[in-house]
Parts: sequence; C-alpha cells; structure tokens
Amino acid sequence: MTTPPKTIPEYLEQLRAALAGADPALLQDALYDAEEYLRAELAEHPEIDEATMLATVATSYGAPEEVADIYRVQETTVNKAMRTPPPAPRSSAIGRFFGVAADPHTYGALAYMLLALPVGIFYFTWAVTGLSLSAGFAILIIGVPFAVLFMGTVYALSLMEGRIVETLLGERMPRRPQYPAPASGFWAGIKAILIDPRTWGSLLYMMLMLPMGIFYFTCTVIGLAVSAGFVSAPVAWLFGVPVTYSWDGSDFAAPGLLVPLLTVLGVFLLFATLHFARGVGRFHAQFAKHLLVRSA
Repeated sequence: MTTPPKTIPEYLEQLRAALAGADPALLQDALYDAEEYLRAELAEHPEIDEATMLATVATSYGAPEEVADIYRVQETTVNKAMRTPPPAPRSSAIGRFFGVAADPHTYGALAYMLLALPVGIFYFTWAVTGLSLSAGFAILIIGVPFAVLFMGTVYALSLMEGRIVETLLGERMPRRPQYPAPASGFWAGIKAILIDPRTWGSLLYMMLMLPMGIFYFTCTVIGLAVSAGFVSAPVAWLFGVPVTYSWDGSDFAAPGLLVPLLTVLGVFLLFATLHFARGVGRFHAQFAKHLLVRSA
C-alpha cells in the first residue's frame, strides 16, 4: 500500500511508477490527463491545499494505481477496436513472400514513404530557418521570445508527426503533448525547454527527415516504376510495341521469349518492394518513437 500523495508531483510520480513497463506514449498521455485534471481542480478551489484536494479527488478521479489500471484496460480495448489485426502467419516461404500484400501496414508504409519527401522538405526548412533566426535574433530583445515560440512550434509539429506515424505505420504515439511546466519564472521555463531531451530529439528528427525522405521516396518510386514496367511488358509486346531496355547508353530490343521472364521478374520486384516498404515502416516507427517520445 503506497502512501497517499500530498502534492501533485507526488501523485504523478506514483502514477509513473504504477505504469512502469507501459508504452512511453501511453505514459505521456496518462501523465498529461492527470496533471491537467489535478491542476484544474486546484485552481477551481484555491481555498484548499494540495493534500486536501488530492484526498478529495481520490474518490472521483482515482488513486494512481487505479488510474494506471484504467489506462491499461482502455489501451487494450482501443487497440482491439481500432487496429487492423495482422494477417494469419504463413508457414511456407512462398506464402510469407506473397503474404505481404495482405498486410495493411505494407500500404501504410508505402504511403508514408511517398509522403516523407514533401514532409521532410518542410521539416528541414522549418528547423533550419527557425534555428538560424533564433541565433540571429539572440542579440536583440525579441531573441528569447522568438526562440521560445519556435520551440513551441517544434513541439506542435512533433505531435502532428506522431499522429501521422501512428495512422500510417501503426506505432502507438502520444495523443497529447507534454504538460507545460507550472509557472516558476520565465527563465526557469527557458531552462526546462533547453534541458528537455525531446526538444533536441525533435529538432534532430526534423533535420534528418530530409535525407531520409529523399531515400524513402526514391526507393519507392524506382521500385514501383520498374516493377510496373516489367509486368506490363507482355501487354506492350502483344500490341506490337517493341520492348527495349537500355544499358550504358545503348538500347536493346528484348527477344519475344524474354518478355514473359520480364513479367516474372516484375512481379518478384513488386513484392520485394512491398517487403522493403514494410521493413522501412517498422524501422521508422521505432526511430520516430525514440526521438519524439520522452523515455519512461
């Protein structure tokens, strides 16, 4: 039996301990909800102290252990209701190779890889421009407010990126931001932003999204285009369109007997591209979670 918390930080620390081992994104959401509710109650009843308020809300909002159990059950229920179940596992190598087409995460990853280039350009431009202007304005009176405003946009964009990652890649990401620190002075707030690892992790993520987006987009477009070209070769050949390929600046006509083999190769490349996209989706989901979500 844990000691009843006397302050809001103690309540949050007990809730964090009760959710030990849970998904960091779930933990961030639970801490945000709890702190928002408790501070709203404290502001609504300024005549009572924190200890009395916490003892009162223990029956309405719940003790930390009870709240943790509610979040665990709710997370399981939501996952079962909203997430598409994975396809049944295949026992044969051929079934596993072609079964990637039945996995909905494959198409979400493909969509994300195509979206990564424009999103990466925007993130990179925003991050570089914001950092440059923050450094340039540092000697002016508007320097610090501008830097704080820029960091606020970084937090907002990281939350938006988390929603994209969860929707397309299926990885649980925070649905609420970090709760703002209680007012303890302007410079204390600046210090909290600067020492928050998520600040620099989010900035690093935004800058890395440009090279990663170029790589994702290029691989996806090349893989799909080459596969489509090979698969459609027999159709072109049947209509009398010569099937040619280029090598070292020279064009060569494919023999008629080679055309069906191009189709087989195109199908193989298509499914190989789907496997590559699903693997990239799994990697990027963990990469985003590592940089955008504060560790539990």
